Amino acid sequence: MALNIGGIEIPNAEEKFVEMSHGTTRYIEAGTGYPTILVHGVGYAEGGHNWLLNIGPLSKNLRILAVDALAWGKGDGFLQQEYSFAYLVDFLREFQDVLGLEKTNLVGHSMGGWLASLFAYESSARLNKLVLVASGGAMPRQLKSMVEFQPPTREQLLEQQKTNVKSPLVDHEAYADYRFAMTQNPARLDAYRRVLAHMNNMETRSRYNTVRRFPHISTPTLVVWGKDDAVNALEMGEMTHEGIPGSKMVTFDCGHFIPTEAPDEFNSAVGDFLS
Repeated sequence: MALNIGGIEIPNAEEKFVEMSHGTTRYIEAGTGYPTILVHGVGYAEGGHNWLLNIGPLSKNLRILAVDALAWGKGDGFLQQEYSFAYLVDFLREFQDVLGLEKTNLVGHSMGGWLASLFAYESSARLNKLVLVASGGAMPRQLKSMVEFQPPTREQLLEQQKTNVKSPLVDHEAYADYRFAMTQNPARLDAYRRVLAHMNNMETRSRYNTVRRFPHISTPTLVVWGKDDAVNALEMGEMTHEGIPGSKMVTFDCGHFIPTEAPDEFNSAVGDFLS
């Protein structure tokens, strides 16, 4: 079975749904090796599909589970209840539980890396290896993109992709259609604004800052960063690497969206580390 996302055929991949305490969660599964959860970053059109250039290559040696984070993608979110980092992180533990996984690898990009860092600090016994990709949480500052958020148009998504998704295999028109469809549930817009408000609140950013937690992360960790990251500067990556005992770090000549800006290099480095 192959899954088509943005014109890319991902072999032996399947879109699945699982019932959790908040409702339904979607994830994309491929491969049969060691279970490895991939967690995407912020963005109203984002979800497990963000890893479209990574799921296939990584699944050759790993069981890949690219999940829609709570409040994202095709599954259910909190439409009335307030969001918190506590819920967002525990969502990942519950995802392990419902799939019967006592221990997994965890790969997080940007916001997903922030959640993965908190997860590793709180629940190291549930992790085998950790990969932090341009992860957030180390700098207590607000992001303009969150403060000024407006739902993206299809044309805006298309232009964003042309900058951040670097592969001749991607059909940008088809992928823009796919991502734009994620934004068309009006009930989700208020919930998304609420999760952004929580995540961008300075008190929240101070309380859930990752720097004081880094020295207590005992999971073998790979830190992956783009040298030209304009969202989470390279100094945040260096701070992360220096703060986590025994961590390894690799950098690439790209910006913030490493999994899709430098997919071949990313897949090779992460695949080697996790294998």
